[in-house]
Amino acid sequence: MILIALGANLPGPWGGPADGLRGALAAFPAHGLHVKAVSPFYRTVAVTPYPQPDFVNAVAEISTLLEPDAFLLVLHQIEAAFGRVREQRWSERTLDLDIIDYQGRVVAPEGENGLELPHPRAHERGFVLAPLIDVAPDWCHPVSGLSAATLLAGLAMQERAGLHRLA
Repeated sequence: MILIALGANLPGPWGGPADGLRGALAAFPAHGLHVKAVSPFYRTVAVTPYPQPDFVNAVAEISTLLEPDAFLLVLHQIEAAFGRVREQRWSERTLDLDIIDYQGRVVAPEGENGLELPHPRAHERGFVLAPLIDVAPDWCHPVSGLSAATLLAGLAMQERAGLHRLA
């Protein structure tokens, strides 16, 4: 199973953040990425040291023939096509695409693109875990072996309170 997190909190020419997520998902097939399932969208409070607008987040299950490094580069290309600029960590963004899990592989951060699998902070983020449960309710973290539901239940109430499923 290949899982990615999608997020945005800035609009673009395509419309608001949710429209950006929909546009990115529609662009995936042209890049050899096939969407198998997508969670509902969630409005979430930005988890950053800087004040910024709320995010729209989702998780998608993807199939691809790309290996993780090439997959990450394609995700960065799609982000760039949607106006993502990487100037400051935790900055506002028009699109954020993160690999959460790639077939249960465990990869230490290496190389220029910094690929690390599973995503190093996914297990700490309600805005990833809640939509992940919608897509893959039986998913377990490849390192800890804990289910997404157990991980979500273990988060501080503040991290869970900022999640609002959108219709």
